Amino acid sequence: MNAQERLAALIEEKRNDFIQVSDQIWQFAETGFEEYKSAELLCETLEEEGFSVEKGVANIETAFIGSYGSGKPIIAFLGEFDALTGLSQSGGLAEQQAIEKGGNGHGCGHNLLGTGSLASAIALRSYIEENNIEGTIRYYGCPGEEIGGGKTFMVREGIFDDVDVAFTWHPGTTNNIMSAETLACYEVYFKFKGKSAHAAGSPHLGRSALDAIELMNVGVNYLREHIIPEARVHYAITNSGGYSPNVVQAEGEVLYFIRAPRVSQTRDIYERVCNIAKGAALMTETEVMIDLASALSDIVPNTTLEKVMYDTLESIGVPQYSEEEINFAKSIRSTLSEADKLFEIQKNKELEGKELSDVIEPFTPAVFMPISSDVGDVSWVVPTAQCMTACEPLGTPFHTWQMVATGTSSLAHKGMLHAAKIMARTALEVLQSPEIIDKAKQELIQRKGGEEYISPLPADIKEYKVRN
Repeated sequence: MNAQERLAALIEEKRNDFIQVSDQIWQFAETGFEEYKSAELLCETLEEEGFSVEKGVANIETAFIGSYGSGKPIIAFLGEFDALTGLSQSGGLAEQQAIEKGGNGHGCGHNLLGTGSLASAIALRSYIEENNIEGTIRYYGCPGEEIGGGKTFMVREGIFDDVDVAFTWHPGTTNNIMSAETLACYEVYFKFKGKSAHAAGSPHLGRSALDAIELMNVGVNYLREHIIPEARVHYAITNSGGYSPNVVQAEGEVLYFIRAPRVSQTRDIYERVCNIAKGAALMTETEVMIDLASALSDIVPNTTLEKVMYDTLESIGVPQYSEEEINFAKSIRSTLSEADKLFEIQKNKELEGKELSDVIEPFTPAVFMPISSDVGDVSWVVPTAQCMTACEPLGTPFHTWQMVATGTSSLAHKGMLHAAKIMARTALEVLQSPEIIDKAKQELIQRKGGEEYISPLPADIKEYKVRN
């Protein structure tokens, strides 16, 4: 039995345990920085598997590190486990049906993500123990990817400084290597304070915070013409000031996400948005408080590691699906729009007529993707590689009830364990080949082009504040 087969066997031996962990995290459905049960379950599993666990790292209650082994190199697996608000959904059901009205749901598959990385770490731990291989395996429990950017706080605290390489993955609808340059992001709350009054009897005495928010949003919409095309600016009104139209709203709040390819570009747009907010406050004679809640950096791809991971993906191949899994995928796809159904098929004609991807996408290094992830901050200090495996029917959009419904299915479990095998085998290849690590580190230096990592988080932001 070769190394690849042995690692796969180690994962399959504990298949049911990993599925149970994933399904339990799916059921907990805890949102960012409040993943107490999910984090505890992962920590307990790591301890049972012989890892030493450090909890509460980077001053975050639900952040932790599980370590096994000693010496160099140090291999990191990144795990996420946060859910999304408002996406409660019954598992395995091809129609929208919430378990709890307004409840949370794993609409981005982080129950699978965190567990797949866990399976990789545990399998590699067993392999290096069996073969007396020197090195350190770490599982990083990273909270709040969806909002708040837990990894950004963790990187700023230096807990990745001695890591040699990092691996992670993401559930999706296709099988590929995620080689991408992404967008940096600022998460900012703008809180306006005005003065209430009777909107009919004495409106002249009031100063509307809601008016200020609306004027700010209009101003930002005009700004869109004058920022770089790759930038993204979007918002949600998180406090409209109340439900009574006959009261002038004395307070209001709007949350903005501001994104651009580099942190420096994002910061410039953020400052312009702040000026618009101040202008809106001036026009309405209200006050504005600007609360930069979090920020994260763009991803720096690493072709050196990605090629190793791609070779592994090709060697392992893709899972085969049962008739039951194909029928379930077909039922989920029947709920999608025509545009969603055609999304991947238009890019790859090999997928035409299929419900699930059974092909490996060609490796295309360093494409641009207009998304954001706090994996970016890790990638600025550690060479990092990511893969995606098919855990969802073709066309399934992220952050939807359909993705939640599929999260406990056998096809999702199959994709999760497949990703674990890819990461574990890739990590072993790197562990036994110091020249790959050296080359990956040199590439990281070159890609940064002389620019050193500077945390996008201001020093006065000590922790992410959860807003309910």
